[in-house]
Amino acid sequence: MKRCAALLGAIAIALFVGSAAFPAEGATAPDCPNGGTVNLGAIPAEDMSQLLPIFQRIGNLIAARLNCDVVVRTGTSYTAVIEAMRAHRVDVASFGAFSYVLAHQVAGAEAVAAFAAADGKPGSYFASITTWPGSGITALPQVKGKAFAFSDPASTSGHLIPSYALVKAGIDPAKDITPFYTGSHTASFEALRNHKVPVGELNSIAIAGATLAGSYRPEDYVTLWQSPPIPNGPFAVRGDLSPAFKVRLTQVLRTLDLTSLPAKDMKFLGRRDSHALAPVDDHSYDGIRDVVSVLHLDLNKMTD
Repeated sequence: MKRCAALLGAIAIALFVGSAAFPAEGATAPDCPNGGTVNLGAIPAEDMSQLLPIFQRIGNLIAARLNCDVVVRTGTSYTAVIEAMRAHRVDVASFGAFSYVLAHQVAGAEAVAAFAAADGKPGSYFASITTWPGSGITALPQVKGKAFAFSDPASTSGHLIPSYALVKAGIDPAKDITPFYTGSHTASFEALRNHKVPVGELNSIAIAGATLAGSYRPEDYVTLWQSPPIPNGPFAVRGDLSPAFKVRLTQVLRTLDLTSLPAKDMKFLGRRDSHALAPVDDHSYDGIRDVVSVLHLDLNKMTD
């Protein structure tokens, strides 16, 4: 588990593919970290060509509230963002529920806010195991022995929850299928859409993005299983930030007004009901930890 800071920094740099800086309006606040800059990390949950501009706009909103410059950094994998936080190259990041649990354990991440539902409470989404008409698969037990598209090993809806469903159906994800990790939910969707795999994960956020792009038609897919609601992943702050700044950053995130974002941004993110964030904390993700326990996953090994 222990790695030197230099090695972690090199890994984080190598696995980060882009960034955009947003200057604070007016004078920089004296408590801003890194000489005045907050590093905001984004996991590659969707098509980065569309996701990065959205996070750039969110970064601009945060910069205006904090009076700190904000640099948006995007990782090539979920683990890259976790490693970057552990290496102090990311101060706050938007994680999925499972990648947050992993980041909390290995990088000291602390959940503070998540996209809200219409009632102002933390929102949710769903995972599914999906095939297409003509694949020869009509029921979940028939997935055994097939190639399966996952998004990322540290993804909640793209790996953890579908694996849990397979186990409950008597299918061992480590032995009874051939897994392919595509890198993002969008890539998993494209693998299904182009019939590169007979079955794979497909979450409601990816469906929302594909619908917005005009590339999703419900009749082209067969849902074999759908999850109960999954809590939206959090914005999580690095736990060893200075206490006063961490309190201020937490307050900004929990009260961030997203109404200035274009409606298509929220639709792409699968957030149709609210333009706000809601407070969450570490215990909001205890249900995800229960699934990790059932699957006997060793979180420490997932970033080695």
